[in-house]
Amino acid sequence: MAGFQVDEIVTALHQVRREWRDSQQRTQEGGERELPSREVIAHVVEAFTGALFPMRLGPTELRQESEDFYVAHTLDAALHDLLGQATLELRHERRRTPAELVGLADDALRRVRAFAAALPGIRALLDTDVMAAFHGDPAARSVDEVLLCYPGVLAMIHYRLAHQLYRLELPLLARIMAERAHAQTGIDIHPGAQIGAGFFIDHGTGVVIGETAVIGERVRLYQGVTLGAKRFPADSDGHLKKGLPRHPVLEDEVVIYAGATILGRVTIGKGATIGGSVWVTQDVPAGCSVTQAQSREVTHERGAAPPGTLARQ
Repeated sequence: MAGFQVDEIVTALHQVRREWRDSQQRTQEGGERELPSREVIAHVVEAFTGALFPMRLGPTELRQESEDFYVAHTLDAALHDLLGQATLELRHERRRTPAELVGLADDALRRVRAFAAALPGIRALLDTDVMAAFHGDPAARSVDEVLLCYPGVLAMIHYRLAHQLYRLELPLLARIMAERAHAQTGIDIHPGAQIGAGFFIDHGTGVVIGETAVIGERVRLYQGVTLGAKRFPADSDGHLKKGLPRHPVLEDEVVIYAGATILGRVTIGKGATIGGSVWVTQDVPAGCSVTQAQSREVTHERGAAPPGTLARQ
């Protein structure tokens, strides 16, 4: 029977972990988990999804007369789980400054209570997203089909929840939540992006929306659309600077067709239309349609929508 040098591997892995923890100024003491759990966050998202849409995304045995009881029980359990994860994130963030640990539990509770209070507003925003998908896709037979089947709606449920966590300065929980939708749908929405009501992602695979993107109301994207950064400024040590506005701004009622790439802090004006497979790196005025593009130049015309997919030149 084949043998493996497990003891030696365990010892070597232990040494690698110790060296990494030393370099990161992590504790070498035995103790509880330091970081939030992806598994717990996944369970929390499922619970919030059921509580937001109990008769469609809740348990199959649920009856309408017990709907409020289910929502109350589910929210109570999920919020307690979220509180535990928020406490872990805050403790990890403040681990190098013991004075900041004072009042941590109260701070975590305050943030989770604010998240809970935002849930009705999140549900109302998601209703506008569902209606946008229903009205924007001629193949959609009902709003229920949209909610149950459309990957863009699933991604938006995760995004709307994650964005609230991001606003409450719980970015690690927000990223874990958002990346779960990315893995399931192929739609990558950073929780820091600002997205208005009535947002519709048709098909969705390959959509990328960066952290500082700003999207107005009643905007529609198709698959393979990138709202990305054009350049990444670095500091004197060569490290990329963080937090700078670097992604596009889309005003209300913009439509961006499949394959389009929009880079940098450019503004796409209200009612503008961007054709497929074009590369946009400068502002597009309101009501215009991009009809051809090169790497640094955009040509647009007022009025008519682009005739199908346009080749990059």
